[in-house]
Amino acid sequence: MNPIQINTLPIEDISLFFTYLEDHLSDNGTSETPLFQPLSREDSSVSEQMKQTFASGLSVPTDQLGWRRVWVARNELGVIVGHVDLRAHREKNTLHRALLGMGVDRDHRRMGIGRLLMETAFQWAHEEADLEYIDLQVLSQNQAAISLYGKSGFQLVGEINDMFRIDGQFYSYTHMHKKL
Repeated sequence: MNPIQINTLPIEDISLFFTYLEDHLSDNGTSETPLFQPLSREDSSVSEQMKQTFASGLSVPTDQLGWRRVWVARNELGVIVGHVDLRAHREKNTLHRALLGMGVDRDHRRMGIGRLLMETAFQWAHEEADLEYIDLQVLSQNQAAISLYGKSGFQLVGEINDMFRIDGQFYSYTHMHKKL
């Protein structure tokens, strides 16, 4: 039996998910982990707005703006060690596409969990939501993530140079998509 189980996040576990996510974001831009979210170290936490957006989006049908679905990876003790989420774009007339976000706990990276999470999301997107594309944006210096996305079938769409200025540094943003 695989010690990692991937399931849809039940709403009753949303507070456990936010605890995991808060810990995950605490790595953003540390000396051990490069910046993976376009947030300064001081802002790398789960805001009330983020909590509201995640929680409310879980009940929105996928044929409406504002929907979101989340899958979590749990270890043998049931602790959340990774996640992937798909969500609607903000713009009208984009319901055939979704945005992908994901993360894996620092102690569980490079174990194939990210790939398993994405495969779960891809299967749902194709079979349940009838989506045609999944899009993502990633900080361009995050080569480990870009490599994982490429191996999972994402194609480079483009890059916006100097998109963010965070803590005195310049960051570009890479855009990728996957046709389902």
